[in-house]
Amino acid sequence: QVQLVESGGGLVQTGESLTLTCAASGGQFSMYAVGWFRQAPGKDRELVAAIGVSGKSTHYADSVKGRFTISRDNAREMVYLQVKNVKPEDKGTYYCAAGRPPDWVRIVAATFEFDYWGQGTQVTVSS
Repeated sequence: QVQLVESGGGLVQTGESLTLTCAASGGQFSMYAVGWFRQAPGKDRELVAAIGVSGKSTHYADSVKGRFTISRDNAREMVYLQVKNVKPEDKGTYYCAAGRPPDWVRIVAATFEFDYWGQGTQVTVSS
């Protein structure tokens, strides 16, 4: 069983950058794909970025391409989400999730159901 803990959220001004961290424990982390999800107030949770087990495969939602970068360090059992040029629409609770998708297509289609979830870290954006 994989446990996930997010950190790095907080208050950030528009145009600034921040890095969210997902720390994993309790399982063979290197065998899991990881996704970062965002849930804005009153909206459904959406997949914003995902990364494959080796880090070579990545996927981004169209709304964040060019500003978000996902990466992982399997030795440290960490996944990072770098956010550049923060925008008001980036506010929300960010969750990381881990799972073992049978193929990458389901990640890109955002239809894969991840098995393990963290508790989330909140990002508040001020202008």
